[in-house]
Amino acid sequence: MRLSEFRQAIVDEFGDGYGRVLTRDLVLTGLGCTADQALARGVPAREVWLALCVEADVPESRWYGAGLPAPKK
Repeated sequence: MRLSEFRQAIVDEFGDGYGRVLTRDLVLTGLGCTADQALARGVPAREVWLALCVEADVPESRWYGAGLPAPKK
């Protein structure tokens, strides 16, 4: 997942305003920091997106955001 795809997934799932609040303020338990902090530290966008989905109780069917298909297993 590219950063642009991450940002689009945030907007698609949470809306622009609320999405910015979540990435700035919500501490992701699995990462120990906010999404913005994790991205600044070099954590891959896909890992941050999945941690945000878990923390925000996004249904698993929408974890792959931005219209991307689920990765093959």
